[in-house]
This record gives sequence, structure tokens and C-alpha cells, in this order.
Amino acid sequence: MLNNNLRLVQRAVFSIAALAFSASASAQWSLDLDNSQLSFVTVKAEHIAEVHSFSRLEGQIDAAGNARISIDLSSVETGIAIRNERMQSMLFETGLYPQAAVSAAINTDALSAIAVGEEMALDAQLTLALHGAETVISAPLRVTRQADGVRVSTLSPLIITAESVGLVAGVESLREIAGLPSISRAVPVTFSVKFVAD
Repeated sequence: MLNNNLRLVQRAVFSIAALAFSASASAQWSLDLDNSQLSFVTVKAEHIAEVHSFSRLEGQIDAAGNARISIDLSSVETGIAIRNERMQSMLFETGLYPQAAVSAAINTDALSAIAVGEEMALDAQLTLALHGAETVISAPLRVTRQADGVRVSTLSPLIITAESVGLVAGVESLREIAGLPSISRAVPVTFSVKFVAD
């Protein structure tokens, strides 16, 4: 009898938790900048790799599962001030294209099935809008349910090519002004972003 009662209590607790998360999943979620990172790696002179990032991101997931992250390209951080300025003006041309955007459709039913502390793998199709061009990227992601939100991270780096987003001329301009023999046109990108319910 005691075991039956315990099972009933466990089922009730699980049901309440599932309902609570389903309700929150149907609301809008916003990106938590303090707990989100987006980084990319460049390779110059064939063997010199450097890690860069963006410090200003905004994002939402709406009730229909439409996810969008906006990247302020003027917030690029390379660790060297003059290189930040050159990337802004010569590569991204932030005067014309101040932002990049990543969008995707998220299955909210699948999200609502994840218990706190659990995670699932998700093969997503991300649309990257950058420098007046758009490209679709197949992205293996990990989605982790946390007590106060959802974290979405890349399972492996995403490779973005300069050709796919109209940045070939910018890469060449950077190479020339820096006097480098080469700068790779394929860039690995990783991110780990957290969304919290509004």
C-alpha cells in the first residue's frame, strides 16, 4: 500500500512538473546574455589560430518555436583594438551591415518533454543572415533543460565559409593590410546560449 501511494505521489509530482514546463515552453523565451557565448576561430599564415568572440547578443524563442539570435557585429572582440576596428570596417562593414542573425524552428513539444537536468541532441537547420547574404547550416546541437531556462550548445564546431556569406573581399582586405600570406576562408564557430522565460 505504501509503495502504491509513493508511486501515486511520484506520478503527481512528475505530472505537475511536466505541466509547468509545458506552460513555460509556450511562453516567449529571451536570451540571457550574461550566460551566453559565441566564438569563432581564424587561422592566419597557415598555422596561427586565434579565438574571437562577440560580446553583444540578443535572442528570443517565441510560442511557435521560432528562434532568432541577433549578433551586434561591432561587438567583435579579438583581443587587439586595431584588429577589432579592421574587422568591423573592412570585413563586416558594420556601417552597412550592423548585425548578423541566426534563425531556426524549434520543436517546442520536444522541449517540453525534457525534465530539468536532462538533455537531448537536436539536428537543426540554422539560417545565417550576414553581410547581405543568407546560408543554411546543418547544426548538431545539445539542448539542456535547466531549472531556470534552456541551454542550447553546439555539439561540434559549425564551419562557415567566407564565400557563403559574401566576405571574401573583406578577408582579402584584412590579409593585405596585415601583410599576411594567408587567412583561412573557412571559420569554425561554436556557441552556448541560454534562454530564460519572460
